[in-house]
Amino acid sequence: MTDRWSAGVIPYAEMGYWQPDYEPRPSDVLAAFRITPQPGVPPEEAGAAVAGESSTATWTVVWTDRLTNYKEYQAKCYRVDKVPGAGDQYIAYIAYGIDLFEEGSIANLTSSIIGNVFGFKALKALRLEDMRIPPHYVKTFQGPAHGVVMEREYLNKFGRPLLGATVKPKLGLSARNYGRVVYEALRGGLDFTKDDENINSQPFMRWRDRFLHAIEGVNRAQAATGEVKGHYMNVTAATMEDMYERAEFARDLGSVIIMIDLTVGYTAIQSMAKWARRNGLILHLHRAGHGTYTRQKNHGVSFRVIAKWMRLAGVDHIHAGTVVGKLEGDPNMVRGYYDTLLLDRVGADPVKGLYFDQEWASMPSVMPVASGGIHAGQMHQLLHYLGEDVVLQFGGGTIGHPMGIAAGATANRVALEAMIKARNEGRDYMAEGPDILRTAAKRSRELDVALATWGDVTFTYESTDTPDVVETPTIS
Repeated sequence: MTDRWSAGVIPYAEMGYWQPDYEPRPSDVLAAFRITPQPGVPPEEAGAAVAGESSTATWTVVWTDRLTNYKEYQAKCYRVDKVPGAGDQYIAYIAYGIDLFEEGSIANLTSSIIGNVFGFKALKALRLEDMRIPPHYVKTFQGPAHGVVMEREYLNKFGRPLLGATVKPKLGLSARNYGRVVYEALRGGLDFTKDDENINSQPFMRWRDRFLHAIEGVNRAQAATGEVKGHYMNVTAATMEDMYERAEFARDLGSVIIMIDLTVGYTAIQSMAKWARRNGLILHLHRAGHGTYTRQKNHGVSFRVIAKWMRLAGVDHIHAGTVVGKLEGDPNMVRGYYDTLLLDRVGADPVKGLYFDQEWASMPSVMPVASGGIHAGQMHQLLHYLGEDVVLQFGGGTIGHPMGIAAGATANRVALEAMIKARNEGRDYMAEGPDILRTAAKRSRELDVALATWGDVTFTYESTDTPDVVETPTIS
């Protein structure tokens, strides 16, 4: 071993960041990185480099280490496993002492874990696959402002998924016509309508006008149906001051829910979550932009990690995949996301891509939202894969109905209630789904037309991507 205090460039492993005999403490934050070392770089050195550069190290020895108990603050790479069948890829397990992180700060957590290491020359690629957030650290975050149980009590909706629709076209409608879409969809049977991620305050429709006409549609639909309705008013803006102004206006109009985009940043998300809790509004998060760093299987950040960060940050809703829609997501991967958002205790499960046990210590759950290319003909599949605690967002699958928007909403509601009834009767609604829908369509012209229009539509493509599941043994 090279003398720790010799001048010059010292391998990270020799500086103490590779510790194969280290036993993680219950309070450690754990991370599983998929690493692809450059040729000639041993995987243990690559893992140690990630541990070092995401905690206390730099490229050479520094004498100021003698001014602190540096060993206490070093992250430790304690295990490296080769990924079978994946060439030169490895999973490096790294433990971080809890004192390395500021309490209750996603910004600090992420600056540490993913701050510098993704541009590190010793690595060809790096992906953060999963994290274990210990209860000691979980308890420093407020978590979701309301959670699934309280949201259902707010809305008085139980025993079924919630139904929604994104207003289409995303851009170009006037405020009045936008409000017409909201009203028609809600009176037809939906629970929610929503702004999309890129509708903020453009010249063709300023945010204040949209909010006014949207809430008019909500109120008229509530009066017509006797049900609680809502519209996700997107308060995303250029500054926090603008976001607070928009959120306060939505609150004053009587909205039950507001929306923000992932692109506003972690600090803004936490700030809006605190505001939502103070003001009693449900907070919906659109995961806009996540695919830029979650989709590649060898580089970036897995969405299951983003889901954990957002549960800590305190959102009530987050888009989390559909399995059967137009966006990427295999059933096991998506189920892992949903478990992460909904369960209080989540066990490590290689099939679902979960590397660690995760204890949420009674932190409220996040309602997953399924959107992107789904329609009434897939209702049995959606319930099978996603369960009941989910918002099913049909955009084109509502607004594209040949008989009109309200008919599209009615088709979705009839299909959902037919499936829930079949399930309550003990029927195998996954196997019998098409028959159940056809039977229900005999009593619903709206559903009959929806099935005739979209019944055979799928978004299945041949893929050469490697599955987004764990290919090495997991640990607690």
